[in-house]
Amino acid sequence: MERSYSLLLLFLALVSLKSFNLLCSAADPTDGFTPVPLTEANFVLQKPYNVPLNERYSYEDGIRHLWVYATDKPHDPSSNTQPRTEVRITGLDYSSGVWQFEGYGFVPNGTSGVTVAQIHGASHGATTLILRIYDGNMRYYSGDLVATDLYDKWFRLNIIHDVDGGRLTVFIDGEERYSTHDQGPGDMYFKCGVYAAPRNISYYMESRWRDIKIYKK
Repeated sequence: MERSYSLLLLFLALVSLKSFNLLCSAADPTDGFTPVPLTEANFVLQKPYNVPLNERYSYEDGIRHLWVYATDKPHDPSSNTQPRTEVRITGLDYSSGVWQFEGYGFVPNGTSGVTVAQIHGASHGATTLILRIYDGNMRYYSGDLVATDLYDKWFRLNIIHDVDGGRLTVFIDGEERYSTHDQGPGDMYFKCGVYAAPRNISYYMESRWRDIKIYKK
């Protein structure tokens, strides 16, 4: 009887462990998605038009380091936008389906009031999604809180855009943190880096990115 009871406990433990592993694996935001091949040609840099790229960007040991100053020029002489140094994912513009951005970001203490990731393009406005850092916290544009305490640490960012369903979902370190309606269909693409927000707080803005991937269903 005692042996049978021990075997039953062992069986229940194994079942619980299997269920736990299945739950953990199902929680990853990339489950069910297919990675899209990327080359360096897919990473186009936008930076102040009057300075050399190496004065606002470096790429070493797999880490893209981007920075900009509040007094910098926009990325184009004809633009009235704020200064930026951003990676624009090109060649993968989309207008339908389900797409996902993944990247590991790092924002140093002091960078505040700046967009670090976005989906450009929408039927209403210029962007579908903007994620900004304010005092170490990530916000949807300048409003809803997405995540806190992100300064001086690497964090995994996943953004899922279900175009046909009109839905955006943001994950930090594999955990769903925010979901909202998008801004309507359009010709869209992903970006990351640093882009000064209106009424920007920081004079110097910086972010770092590595292991950037794009997925789709």
